[in-house]
Amino acid sequence: MADKQELSTRKLMMSHRRCCKCCRSFNNGRTLILMMMMTLAIGQIQTSNAKQPFNFTWPMKKAAEVEGDLILGGLMMIHERQDDITCGPVMPQGGIQALETMLYTIDQVNPILLNTVGFKIGAHILDDCDKDTYGLEQAVAFIKGSINNIGDTDYKCRDGTVPDVRNKVISGVVGASSSVTSIQVANLLRLFKIPQVSFFSSSPELSNKQRFEYFTRTIPSDHHQVMAIVQMIRFLKWSYISILYEESTYGIKAFEELEVLLAKNNICIAVKERLVKDSGVAGEAAYNGIVHKLNSKPKAKGVIIFGSDQEVSGVMRAVRRNNLTANFNWIGSDGWAGRLLVSEGNEPEVEGTLAFLPQAHPVRGFDNYFLSLTPQNNKRNPWFIEFWEHHFQCRYPSAPLTPYNQDWHRMCTGREKLTPEGTEFEGQLQYVSDAVMAFANAFKDMHHTVCHGRRGLCKDMMPIDGSELLKYLRRVEFTGLSGDRFQFDDHGDGPARYDLIHFKQVSPGRYRWQRIGEYHSGQLKLDVNEELRFRGDQATPPESICSHPCNASQAKKYVEGEGCCWTCVECVLYQIRNPDDETQCSACPLGTLPNVERSQCLTIPEVYLRPDSGWAIGAMSFSAVGIALTFTVLGVFLRHNDTPVVRASGRELSYVLLSGILLCYMVSFLFVLRPTDVVCGVQQTAIGLCFSVVYAALFTKTNRIARIFRGGKKSAGRPGLISPKSQLAICGGLVAIQGLILLALLWVSPSVAKHVHPTREDNLLVCSSFTDASYMMAFAYPILLILLCTVYAVVTRKIPAAFNESKYIGFTMYTTCVIWLAFVPIYFSTASHLPLRITSMSVTISLSATVTLACLFSPKLYIIIFHPERNVRQALTMPTAKVPLAPKNSNQFSNNGHVLNNGTNKTTESPKGLSTSSAVQNQLLPTPSAPPPQPKQIQSQLIQTEVGQDYEGDLTVKVMTSSGTIAVSKIQTNDKSRNSSTGSGRSHKSMTSTARHVSL
Repeated sequence: MADKQELSTRKLMMSHRRCCKCCRSFNNGRTLILMMMMTLAIGQIQTSNAKQPFNFTWPMKKAAEVEGDLILGGLMMIHERQDDITCGPVMPQGGIQALETMLYTIDQVNPILLNTVGFKIGAHILDDCDKDTYGLEQAVAFIKGSINNIGDTDYKCRDGTVPDVRNKVISGVVGASSSVTSIQVANLLRLFKIPQVSFFSSSPELSNKQRFEYFTRTIPSDHHQVMAIVQMIRFLKWSYISILYEESTYGIKAFEELEVLLAKNNICIAVKERLVKDSGVAGEAAYNGIVHKLNSKPKAKGVIIFGSDQEVSGVMRAVRRNNLTANFNWIGSDGWAGRLLVSEGNEPEVEGTLAFLPQAHPVRGFDNYFLSLTPQNNKRNPWFIEFWEHHFQCRYPSAPLTPYNQDWHRMCTGREKLTPEGTEFEGQLQYVSDAVMAFANAFKDMHHTVCHGRRGLCKDMMPIDGSELLKYLRRVEFTGLSGDRFQFDDHGDGPARYDLIHFKQVSPGRYRWQRIGEYHSGQLKLDVNEELRFRGDQATPPESICSHPCNASQAKKYVEGEGCCWTCVECVLYQIRNPDDETQCSACPLGTLPNVERSQCLTIPEVYLRPDSGWAIGAMSFSAVGIALTFTVLGVFLRHNDTPVVRASGRELSYVLLSGILLCYMVSFLFVLRPTDVVCGVQQTAIGLCFSVVYAALFTKTNRIARIFRGGKKSAGRPGLISPKSQLAICGGLVAIQGLILLALLWVSPSVAKHVHPTREDNLLVCSSFTDASYMMAFAYPILLILLCTVYAVVTRKIPAAFNESKYIGFTMYTTCVIWLAFVPIYFSTASHLPLRITSMSVTISLSATVTLACLFSPKLYIIIFHPERNVRQALTMPTAKVPLAPKNSNQFSNNGHVLNNGTNKTTESPKGLSTSSAVQNQLLPTPSAPPPQPKQIQSQLIQTEVGQDYEGDLTVKVMTSSGTIAVSKIQTNDKSRNSSTGSGRSHKSMTSTARHVSL
């Protein structure tokens, strides 16, 4: 075996050492390394062919030759790949037709080249049998005449001249078909700078120009085909698929890109299996195992197959053997789409397949050319007789034996005719023609530049520099024999255009591949006039989904180890599926509830005391009436500002009291505003302040009365701080204390707007003071004032009837305490019903103000409005009796702020001739030593006299005249019998009296 290898190497070397009496000198170590590589390759090839199962030579090495000035090498898969022998049967479509397309294109371009540039193209076409090792052996023939491409300095005659006689130099290579073979051949041709243009090799790996610098192709890269397949899967709405890929660069690289792109589109891979290629073990058992693995995932009905027709044919046969025809629907690649080898005999299994083929159009005139060929007129194709025998199933006379024609006994007549009906044409022959056209245009452009327009090949193109030719080749742009415009892209690939074809039953028992759309410029477009038909004549594609999408209210629980298989778990009440993690249920935040579909949390509408609600309308109506009444009282007082009743009621404190009552009513309108931080702060301040104003004024009144009567018993001096200015100062100081408390409360715990959720369905917008103790802290001081006012009202309850305004203050305070005792439990029991809590507070405030307004001001209004005759000052002229001088401890009082009424004392008619001095504005009665007054004419008629007794037993006398004059006298009686005398000649028992005049 070693001798045979050495002999082959020696012959190869000797063929390059012939020159005019000179020898080549191998002065470059690179040449020696190259020869060793070729020797090793030939040794591997011969080893693979050492076992010959036949008694004749097979395969027979042949070449299709066409004479020309520039020679193109061709590497075609004339024969199919076979595992047990080197070459299988002849391949009609991708082999013979591709070879004839190359020859036909050369025939078409040569006349044009001869007329324009004066040279023509020849061809040297070999068979690679669709095997990378055998193809590499065949490619060695392309470099025999191209050793000088390494450098002209490597081979020279002894006299320094270049050899005159050389082997034919291959200027470029068209092929190979499969990506596996192209990768092997490209590595070899790159060493010799021979450009290569493939027509069917579509592996993405070949786009790497750092590794495959001299490789280009007219077919697009599978990178675009992968994108088209993924778009098709998305169109079919598949999310769970399986992938079968060929164990080659073509299949592996495509699968790697598929895996990444499918993951980006959330499409899961159920099963991924390799299709064995060229290993000799891919028998029926291997294919059966692959099919059973596919069937182990029954929900993955969609299967992508990235492989060649021979492997896919084995898969389809295994599907038929295992009776699994209805279980799968295929997505095919260009390696097997449209091939008869796959579909013939497997029609039910292939039915419904969708596949992509690089978009191609028929080469004009080729059909007629091919159908006109016969063994007699086609001597340049040495394999045409094999095709003829295979096509007509006969033995051609004098044809050499092959493993496939030795059993055919029928002899061919030579008169058989190829017909359109009996001939299936390869749909992608355009790419073979474009490869030849690309070289032809590159030769033409290079000749125009290098030879400067001279006809024929100039010295600079003999031989052609491959690196220079590659530059022209990459820049070519032409319209091919198919009518399509062609240009290489930046990666040296053909335009990314694909046809979508569909294998369907066009009539009972008749199946056909039909074009139903295209993929162009990154978009998949379906022909509206064509419809999809799947197995069983179904128009809808089968489902290829592991698990259906869960409802919006359900979370996914993934099956272990499966990315597209899950069970759906219902989310509980108030939960939705987590938008960031579909495997989790998340509770909606407080203030939100799931929508009807439970797909998202929706905000619950804010609830607060709106002005249009019934609660608010009731509270505002009550407050509006109170405001109107308050302004009415204020208007009456202002109009009668200088009358005795108004002056006697303490005008200053009365106006302060009315202002506080008005504030109480106006607070209700703050409660119906939408809570904000500002509104809440104003509410917190206003509520405490308005009560402080009201009860500070009342406290000042009651305190003054108590001090007056307490001081009158102990001392004859005037109590301090009872003047109007002093009273205002005391009231202002009491209110200022509340102001400081409120400022401190705002600093420590300001009231802010917040959302409160008493129940899961509630979203209440309220001030924080309504949810904590802030309001009660603001009420603490006013409540203290209320309690103090109530205590003083109790203490002063027994003062004389003349000072009985304290009784109205007492009634006001008792009623207020009852109201607040009722409000406190209502307030704390309505925490879950904040509108009711707010309304109850508003009503309580308004009701307290109303009680104060009614109890303290209605008696005064009654006198002012209905009895104005009692609201005047007029002197009463009457006989004056002699009365003893009042003792020193007798005090002169002014009853500011007290309204007199009939009281509960017994009323008797005054005796005729009673002499009572009616001194107005604190004037004393005449002293007892004064002479008896002379009778004078009475200017006013005496209406009535009231006589009563106070809590000390002293008598009080009130005299009222028709003119409205009122006089009050207090007579202090002794412990024993007392006498009193009056005018008009009547005499009574002697008595000591002290008259205390208090005028209103």
